[in-house]
Amino acid sequence: DQPRLSPALGGPRQHRGHRRGHRPDHRATVRAAPRASLQAHVQRAHRGRRGAGARSGEALLSGSVHGAILAGGGASRFGGRPKGLEVVGGERILDRLVRVMTAAFGGPPLLVANAPDAPSWRPDLRVVPDVRPGLGALGGIYTGVLETPAPVVLVAWDMPFVSEGLLRRLGEGLREQDAVLPQSDGRRGLEPLCAAYGPACRDAIAQSLDQGDLRAIAFHERISVGILPLSEVARYGDPEVLFFNVNTTDDLARAEELWRRLESSPSSAGRTPERRL
Repeated sequence: DQPRLSPALGGPRQHRGHRRGHRPDHRATVRAAPRASLQAHVQRAHRGRRGAGARSGEALLSGSVHGAILAGGGASRFGGRPKGLEVVGGERILDRLVRVMTAAFGGPPLLVANAPDAPSWRPDLRVVPDVRPGLGALGGIYTGVLETPAPVVLVAWDMPFVSEGLLRRLGEGLREQDAVLPQSDGRRGLEPLCAAYGPACRDAIAQSLDQGDLRAIAFHERISVGILPLSEVARYGDPEVLFFNVNTTDDLARAEELWRRLESSPSSAGRTPERRL
């Protein structure tokens, strides 16, 4: 039995640094906030949207969920190198994401990438550039939603440890909601770049882009949003590992260290397929 999503979750635990007065990352998609603040955010997203999730659910049941990998960003902290082409655990991050998403959804994912040589990265994938370039993460989400014929689970290509089970669970949540985001225990609180989006998100995102509001959650007030609680995320792996992303060369070294530790862990052989990295 699958647990129901939380349409008005109390909110994420704050990052330790916030309690010590640490200034939050200005690029954070969702600011670390009091519990009532995030609850109000999700309640606003549901106001006037009753039945919207059901429409996405009908689309999900009549078709299939697709995967999409977002290869956006300038990678300024990574020397401009394409992060997804880096190797972790003997496999390129991009290749691993393709493998995991194909297993989760039964077909290869879409690759959203603006680099001129992107088609050469994985010639077997359909590659599309941002339909509205220069609009950041929200522009990438919009492209992924617009360019897939069905509800889509999107993942940033610098996340080497997302699991098949988590991705599938996010997609299943679209039976109830227009968008499904996992809760995390990091600075962002939620993970909009490892999330599921249904067809109702298309017009909602377009309106935010037209208004110049490029926050990755800007369109949530126009749709129904479900949050996969942290306790449920943990069924598919350690959230800190699942959502680990490679932004710097130090992060890449850390990812390799994490991989070695997981592979050598005495419990690694006993991990269920949902938790296997």
